[in-house]
Amino acid sequence: MPGIEILGRGVFVSRGKMLVCHGRGASNVYLPGGHVEFGEGAETAVCREIQEELGKTSRVKRFLGCVEHTFREKGRKHVELNLVFEVEIDGLDAAREAKSEEGHLDFQWMPLKDLPRSNFEPACLRPLLAAWRRRSGAPDWASSIRPESGLRAF
Repeated sequence: MPGIEILGRGVFVSRGKMLVCHGRGASNVYLPGGHVEFGEGAETAVCREIQEELGKTSRVKRFLGCVEHTFREKGRKHVELNLVFEVEIDGLDAAREAKSEEGHLDFQWMPLKDLPRSNFEPACLRPLLAAWRRRSGAPDWASSIRPESGLRAF
């Protein structure tokens, strides 16, 4: 049984576009951020990861919600718990390219209007992001694990 990975993820929007990243050579995109280290809070992890990935200082504005997600990568099972925060990132604007500080990542600006039909993962987060940002009463939870099948979806 695989372990559960806990990740802090940041939503940063500028000029109607959301910052997303992807592993070089991969087709899917996801929110910046990464693994919460032992003894570290998720808010701290988001800011640390953004510093490592983009070389930029950031601040958490507010907690948006949580998404559990399962997937396979190169035949290996993954189970994630993504804690999603709205963030501000100093010196970053959608009018300019967001350059990665890490050789395995690239960043791009995704128009929010394109999110529903995009290759953004986890897919279950797509319909919730706009509602979370508006705080329109959307739930603070989403899951790619189907309750009727549990983890047998692997």
